[in-house]
Amino acid sequence: MTIFDSPPRQPCVTLIGMAGAGKSTVGRLVAAGLGFAHLDTDDLICAAYARPLQETYEYLGRERFLAAEEELVAGLDVTRSVISTGGSVVYGPRAMARLKGLGPVVHLHADLDSVASRVAQNPHRGLCIAPGQTLAELCAEREPLYRAAADFILDSCALTPRECAADILDWLAGRGFGRVA
Repeated sequence: MTIFDSPPRQPCVTLIGMAGAGKSTVGRLVAAGLGFAHLDTDDLICAAYARPLQETYEYLGRERFLAAEEELVAGLDVTRSVISTGGSVVYGPRAMARLKGLGPVVHLHADLDSVASRVAQNPHRGLCIAPGQTLAELCAEREPLYRAAADFILDSCALTPRECAADILDWLAGRGFGRVA
């Protein structure tokens, strides 16, 4: 095998959930535990549009942002990665089909109070919310989509990020994923 040969494909792990659920923080910990790369799709959007996520959302508008996110995620060609997604990824059927095809999907569930508190702490984080929609309505709209897509659901408010990562790693180990650290 040379450096130009394709390595064997290995499954990825995807984290989905609301803004503030801990996807990026927990994703980095899970990636380290597996010895995988960590990929944050919000960072990819920022790189593609050369601006922060909230500015990108405001520049594109909701519908174009969702289309751009779906296109980017549906085109992912990665292996051995933990993918932390933007909370709105569940609106893109092609994106979700791609993520499901790459490996298991874990839903980090966070209750409304926790999401509201965490979003308020970082108002520039980017939140794909329709004009006039409340955060409670957004959470209620997305929760069934997250649950339908998930292979494993974890309450991220009841645990520390390290505990969340340990539970995910234990669940993955029971499904044939090796634990490196």
